[in-house]
Amino acid sequence: MKNALEPEWEARFEGASYGFRPGRGCHDAIEKIFRTVSTRKSRKPWVLDADLASAFDRIDHEQLLGTLGCFPARDAIQRWLKAGVMDRGRFAPTEEGTPQGGVISPLLLNVALHGMEEALGRRAGMHRMTLQKFPRPVRYADDFVVFCHSEEEAENVKLLLSEWLTPRGLTFNEQKTRVVKLEDGFDFLGFNVRKYDGKLIIKPSRDSIRRIKREMNTRVKALRGAPVEQVVRNLNPLIKGWATYYRGVVSTETFASLDHHVWRLTWKWARWRHPKKSKAWIVDRYWGKFHPQRNDRWVFGDKDTNRYLYKFAWTRIVRHIPVKGTASKDDSSLSEYWASRTRKRKHPQADGPNVYLAARQKGLCPLCGLDLIAGAGYEPDDVREWARWFDAKARTLNRHHVVYRSRGGSDDRSNLVLIHTECHRQLHARDGGPNPERNTCM
Repeated sequence: MKNALEPEWEARFEGASYGFRPGRGCHDAIEKIFRTVSTRKSRKPWVLDADLASAFDRIDHEQLLGTLGCFPARDAIQRWLKAGVMDRGRFAPTEEGTPQGGVISPLLLNVALHGMEEALGRRAGMHRMTLQKFPRPVRYADDFVVFCHSEEEAENVKLLLSEWLTPRGLTFNEQKTRVVKLEDGFDFLGFNVRKYDGKLIIKPSRDSIRRIKREMNTRVKALRGAPVEQVVRNLNPLIKGWATYYRGVVSTETFASLDHHVWRLTWKWARWRHPKKSKAWIVDRYWGKFHPQRNDRWVFGDKDTNRYLYKFAWTRIVRHIPVKGTASKDDSSLSEYWASRTRKRKHPQADGPNVYLAARQKGLCPLCGLDLIAGAGYEPDDVREWARWFDAKARTLNRHHVVYRSRGGSDDRSNLVLIHTECHRQLHARDGGPNPERNTCM
């Protein structure tokens, strides 16, 4: 049903909407903010930083169903909305809101919030210079900001949108909604947006930095006494995921600071593990030039398996290219545009050989014929999803030597294929080859 409803609304949705839509994400929203107010000549220095109170739980059913119009499956959607919730043996009726976690719920939220730009006076087809006179909203699902010319305009926008939201059953969360000046800054989707002496700087928010430090502290503490390889496996997806999420903004200093924090954590872990060993012994045991392409002797790793801990600073800062205008993946006239975006996209942590092998194999495992990574066509849209992506990549893929090195095979790309870990095990179990538990065939 979502697949039937989504193309219809993708043809209608406004360009400033980025959440829970195919081909769009939070990085597009952040880049849109940058391009809207980054210039010194920008005339929208005031921001309505808005947050809706329990949006998914309060959407008005009648208003939503009326907006869906004559959609053939409208009655089925109505039954879902009215089905109620069973929690711990207790039934609760659902007179408002959409079921959180439901596949179609994010789409229904976007349908309910469609028309926000029009409510602010912006119309499709308006000249670019005319649009400059109106407030500019940037929305990610129920979290949005509106850039205004003055504080008075921002307050009026808040009143206008409050009236517009009321029939939809939605209200502002007054504790989190505020009018601020760009010089004071605001947080949006885990980023801090602020102007310093007229220059716009977007960087990871303080709350996001505190959360990642707290998460790493918890993980390392729980791994006291565990093998070093387990520490590396546990932290790498988190580090890569966080660095990837923030790779498109001013993050260099933050990455360096977090690398120092990780060094302190691993040092404390090693000292706790070997309280009677000297500092020199500990350094020689756990640090070295593990990364083959970097002349860095302070890389934490396991000398038995050569697995090493990734560093935040190894992630290159690359400006994200936002999706243009109202472009939709369901628009057949834009098929080449979307194909070009897909071709140019490269996961920044994916090493060169793996990218080459995956491209040569067209993203498929040569043994089972299935996708190398489930859902590989979908790019994660938050820190936790990126972490899960890298965790899945680490657990599911192996680089396999067609002719084993123990039998004279080389490390040349022509002798390598990328296959699933399970396929790797089955292959070696069948032919009695080298140890399938290793990352490569020895």
